This record gives sequence, C-alpha cells and structure tokens, in this order.
Amino acid sequence: MTDRHLLRLAAVYVRQSTRQQVLDHQESTRLQYALVDRAVRLGWEADRVLVIDDDQGMSGASAVARTGFQRLVTEIGLDHVGLVLGIEMSRLARSGKDWYQLIELCALSGAVLADTDGVYDPADYNDRLLLGLKGTMSEAELHLIKQRMWNGRINKARRGELTFPLPSGYVRRPSGEVVFDPDEQVQTVIRLVFAQFERIGTLHGMLRYLVDHDIQLGIRLREGPDKGTLEWRRPNRMTLQTLLHNPAYAGIYAYGRRRVDPRRKDPARPSTGRVVQARDEWLVMVPDVLPAYITVAQFEANEAKLAANRARAETMGAVRNGPALAAGLVFCGRCHRRVIVRYHTQESKAVPEYVCSREVTNYGAARTCQLLNAACVDRFVEQQVLAALTPAAVEVSLQAADQVMSERAELEKLWAQRLERAEYEADRARRCYHLAEPENRLVVRQLEKEWETALASQQKLREEHARFTRTSPRTLTPAERRTITTLAGDINGLWHAKTTTVTDRKEIIRAIVDKVVVTVAGTTERVTAVIVWAGGATTSGELVRPVQRLDQLSYYPQLTSRIRELAGQGTGASGIADRLEAEGYRPAKGGKRITATTIRNLMRRLGCPAGRVHRHRPALPGEGPGPDEWWLKHLAAELDMTTSTLYAWINRGWITTRRESSWPHRLIAHAGQQELAELRERRTRPPGWYSRRLWTENDNTPADPHP
Repeated sequence: MTDRHLLRLAAVYVRQSTRQQVLDHQESTRLQYALVDRAVRLGWEADRVLVIDDDQGMSGASAVARTGFQRLVTEIGLDHVGLVLGIEMSRLARSGKDWYQLIELCALSGAVLADTDGVYDPADYNDRLLLGLKGTMSEAELHLIKQRMWNGRINKARRGELTFPLPSGYVRRPSGEVVFDPDEQVQTVIRLVFAQFERIGTLHGMLRYLVDHDIQLGIRLREGPDKGTLEWRRPNRMTLQTLLHNPAYAGIYAYGRRRVDPRRKDPARPSTGRVVQARDEWLVMVPDVLPAYITVAQFEANEAKLAANRARAETMGAVRNGPALAAGLVFCGRCHRRVIVRYHTQESKAVPEYVCSREVTNYGAARTCQLLNAACVDRFVEQQVLAALTPAAVEVSLQAADQVMSERAELEKLWAQRLERAEYEADRARRCYHLAEPENRLVVRQLEKEWETALASQQKLREEHARFTRTSPRTLTPAERRTITTLAGDINGLWHAKTTTVTDRKEIIRAIVDKVVVTVAGTTERVTAVIVWAGGATTSGELVRPVQRLDQLSYYPQLTSRIRELAGQGTGASGIADRLEAEGYRPAKGGKRITATTIRNLMRRLGCPAGRVHRHRPALPGEGPGPDEWWLKHLAAELDMTTSTLYAWINRGWITTRRESSWPHRLIAHAGQQELAELRERRTRPPGWYSRRLWTENDNTPADPHP
C-alpha cells in the first residue's frame, strides 16, 4: 500500500445473510465492525474509514437488491476508495458475476482488497488468481449449502411432514397434525362449493350461485396480530379457482406443483416467475395424508372439467350464449378436427354456421374444409336426444326432485349455522356490556354500540332467512311431486317450454353426447351425421343442409330432366312448380317449393319453350281487361319479370294503366304488340341503365342513344 491508497477511503463492508443471523450471530457482526481498527492499524485515519452496513439480512447470491454493495461499487468506480475490507470474501459476493466485476473495478482504480488472511492487489496476476479462487469457493459453498437444504426439504416432503400454509377449511394442531377446521360453517361452505361445481360445471356459474345466495368463505388469517382468526370474505374467481385446483381437498399431500421459471422471474419481485406444473411433474405426491373433503376421482373430474372449459381449439369450452345447440361438440368428418361456430345476420337474427376452418387458419388453405348451416345439425341432435331421454323421463324427474331437496337441505343447514353464529355474536356483545362497570361510561357507550350492531345484524339475518324460506320451502309437497312426474312424461313440451333456456338445452345435450361427427357429400345438400354418446354408442343419420345454388343439389340432373319433360308437354312455369312440389323436389336454400320465377329462369337457361300465359277477357264490358289489356300479374309473367319491377315501370310512365270500374278496382295495363316489343327490349337492358341515363342528363353529358 502506498500514499496514493492512504489518501483515499478505506471501505469496510458489513453483511449478514439473514435477519436471524443479525439477531443471533452477534460475534460475527462484532468481528466485521472490528475491521475499522485494522484499517487504522494499516495507516488510515479513523474518520477516513467508511463503514457500509446497508445489506444486513441480505443474501450475497445477487447484487440486485443489495444497495450497500451497489454503493461500494459506485465509490470504487468514482476512484474514492483505496482499500476494501471484509471479514471474508464471501461477505462481499457469492456470485461469480458480481465478484469479478468488483475485482475488475478495483484493478482499474488501483484499490486493494483485504480480509483476515491478508491484503491483495487485483492488478497483480498472482493476487488476482488467488482472489478468483476465493470467489469460486464462496460461490460453490453457497451452492453446497442450498443443495443440503433442498435435499432435507425434499426428504421431509416425501414423508408428508414438510409444513406449508394450509388452504381454507384446514387448521394445524400444535402437534403438527392437519385436521378439518373446527368451525362447522367453514366445512359446510367448502363442501357446498364442490357440490355446486359438480352440478353447475363452470367456475363462473358457481361464483354466481354463491353471490346470489350471499354465501361467504371462511378464511384464517396467516399473519399479523390476529393470526389464526377466522374472517368471512365474499367469494372471488381466483380464490374459487385455487380452491378447485388444490389437491389437498382430496387428501393428497403435494409439493412442487409450482416452480420458478428463471425466464419469467422479475428480479425486483422475488415471488414472481412461478409456473404451474403438470401432475406427473410434481416433486412429491402422497395420497391419503390429509383429511379429504372430496374423493380423488372427483378431484380428477373437476380438473378435467376446468380444462375442458378453457377456450382452446382442442377443448369443448364452457357453455356460452347463442342458439347453436351442438356448439363445441361438432367435429369435421374429413379432417377430424373440432369445428367452430360462426354467426351471420339474416333478417335481424343471428344465424349460426358450423365451419371447419383450421386448414385456412393454420396452413393458409384456399377454402374451408366444410361449412353447413347449424339448424339442420341441431335439429337432428335434438330429435335423437329427446328420443333417448323419453324412456328415463320419470326416473330423471324423481332424481331431479331429490336433488332439489338435497340442495335446499344444504342451504338450510348453512342458514342455521349463520343464525347460530349471529346469535352467539349478539350474546357475547351482551355479556361484555353487562360485565363492564356502569360508571365507566367511556367503555360502556362503545360496548352498548357494539351490542346494538350485533342485534341489528341478527335481525337482518332473520329477515333474509324468512324470505329464503318463503321462496324455497324445505320439502316438496306430494302435489308438487305428482306435477313433476306428470311434466316429465312430456319431454318434448319441457324442451320447448319458454322457461327452458338455450343454456339448459346445451347442458342437457353435453351431459349425454360426447361428440357429433358431420361429413358433407362433396358440395351437395346431403350430410352424414354420427352422434357419439357418452357411453360410447353411436347413432347415424342423413341430413339435408341448405345450399346456395340449385346445381349443388344431388338431384339436380333429375330436376332439370323433369323440367324439360314437363315443358315439352306445354306445362307453364306455375304448373311445373306445382308438379315438382308434389313430387318432393325442394329448393336449394330450404323451403316447401321451388317458385315459378326460379322455374322460368332455369327454363331460360336450359333453352326450354315457355308456356303461353293466356290473357283473360271479361265476360261483360268494363269489368276486366279488354283487347291488348292485361292483369298486372299476367303481364309480369309474359315479360318474365317480377310484379314489383312492373309497378316501378308504371311509376316511371313506361306502361299505361287504368283501374277496374267495380270492386276491388284493380289496375289493368294496356300493352299491344308494339308496346310488348318495346317492353321486352327494355327488359334485356343491363342493370342500372336508367340510373346512368339520369346521371348523364343531370351532368349535361351526352345522353344514352337508346333511352
């Protein structure tokens, strides 16, 4: 050490790894503070010795949260320090990254390091080699300490003896044994939560049930002056989700369900970065160690239900709003993937479609694998489900009645416990009030206020219980049971009743149907559907879906052949439409019959001769069309156009009309041979020609040469 070192500060770094060491290992603390005397003996003035003890109770594994170490590095970098003293090198850093950074800064600034063994110059290669070896040993020592502690923790966990904070519904005795919470109401609420999730099937539905019935969860405080005290808190989604995922309620002792992922860990937040592991990756899993609220099979069923409710392509998903009854159950018969539901608006109504678009979404295919209207599939599934439910209707109704009674009994038990607790709270407030000295008004006034509050809460709870009893009686009367049995015989009526919601129908279908596999025959209207029931049995059927064009119909060749045949016999479009309806031919988009307009368009496309529409002559003058006069519908048929278009032409003055002299005063159009020729020529013009003509006239541009 030279005068250059003595002109700068001597920094003494003091650190203990834990708060317990700070309190219990006083001798180590005294030895570290005594390094000030050693700096004085080495030639520094006492007021030139800087003691840095900001990191008491901090681990040396990282420098991120150690403000004292960061301050030391800053002082060295600013060339303020000539000597760094520590009781041993592990006090300064146990991380190779932090240690070599400190050595490099000391070498650049000319500072030296010292411990109880000697003084080292980081700029000297031999001293630097020795310092590096000491830093490596400090880091390895920390690893060995952690490894010994980890092995001890794992061995204790494998015996099921490693303690951890218990979830709601459990307490730990002074002997270390885990038992049910002694409060009966806490146990009742926990069992009710699992029972309602098994019945409802969704996390949000169960949360709504608890909120609607004003059910709160009992939580034991884990820290603070009131540690162990029972508090009642309103349920929330995350608490219920954690409760359902916790294997402790099935009696399973589990350790290592969540482990830290270094990529997700935030250095400023030590508790972050935990990732839930799969069940086969848990470090320890010992069954039948804890008292169980549910069975292991029920816990596994709850896990599977929660996984199926997630909105993923490979899962069914929870029941959602929308008219598609088989949503989440339909699979593509070609690629065997689950199809999605897509809605489009038609006449202000949401119309669902089942679309297999995985190839388009994932691989950029040119078109979807399959697409069909949901109504035909839902209708088939609905018919098969009703047929399957009918034989067991009475038995199901009786089970439903028993389930209603069981649910009411659970709620009544919970209400009785809440009333008992309110009575106890009021009685305790009363006793505290009577035990106080009447002269001490400062205390008596507060106790009287607490007693009044407890009595008001008790009265409010009684009124709520009375309302609950009126709306939900404990038992079903014989008349109500007979009504349920009678209604169960009419499954179809119950299914279509106004009180049966779409969600109810979806839940029923999902209870007995595993999946529905649909396969469209090419681009035709024919669809093969296979229902796979929950037990593994299958039911097949043929469906008819609406398509966009007539030429997509599987019987399109037969349809065109029949139209040619009837047209050749001189049958008109209306007559052909009637014959086709009678013979069972149906339009592409569903419906009862193919319209005459569609027949005319198809005949024109096929080149078939059009049947003559006969003009009606009146029996008496003035009561019907005369020579070269037409009823509007007959003139529209003659021109092969719609009646609405004919009215538009009348409004534009292209057709002359008069009204019938007697009731109902219908319009009669005048159209001789010349007028018919002009109208037919106008009929052949392209769409929008009249709007373009008006635009050119208003814009003073050359008009259409054929107005």
